[in-house]
Amino acid sequence: MNKAHGSPYDRGGADRYYGRPHNPHRIDYIGGRGYTIKTEDLSPQEISEYNAGWNFELGRKDHGGGSFALEQQDV
Repeated sequence: MNKAHGSPYDRGGADRYYGRPHNPHRIDYIGGRGYTIKTEDLSPQEISEYNAGWNFELGRKDHGGGSFALEQQDV
């Protein structure tokens, strides 16, 4: 499984950590610029990797003052 920055696994974990909605995607970097590849353009394997990153992320962003990103359900 690819866990590199921008990979589906990486994006799944980041989305959950920051309290963003579950939205399978990856980011391809070309010439130093990131391009988001949406769910409909991912393979079933990539969607599975995004879900794994989402499910394995246990941390939540601490926004300070006792405010954390929302808890979200596993998929």
